[in-house]
This record gives sequence, C-alpha cells and structure tokens, in this order.
Amino acid sequence: MSDLFPDGEDVRRAVKWISDNLQDHNDKPVNRLVQDAIFRFNLSPRDADFLIGFFRERQEHTEPKI
Repeated sequence: MSDLFPDGEDVRRAVKWISDNLQDHNDKPVNRLVQDAIFRFNLSPRDADFLIGFFRERQEHTEPKI
C-alpha cells in the first residue's frame, strides 16, 4: 500500500496547492497546474508520476458523461 501514496510532504503540499488553485481559479487547466507544482515543489520523477496520475484519475471521475 505504501507504493500507492508517496510519503513525501512535498507531494501532499503539491496536491493541496493544486486543489486550492482549482477552487480559486477553475479556468486554469489542471495539466498546467500539475506541471507548475512539479517544479514549484521540486518533486522527484516518482512523485511527479504520482501527481500526474492522481489528477488524471480525479479529472476522469469528475468530467460529465455524455
């Protein structure tokens, strides 16, 4: 189970930062915010992959079905 959730505080802060930005500025693309967070929080490649996957899955579950 530890592989599913990275232990790093930086990843948690990145998720919070992206979520806060999405609430405040919902017109910003999620992919751009994720890329900004990867650099802002200096995430490792493994943490960056987790962050990308986390928000990709979240976006797939929140998009309206047509």
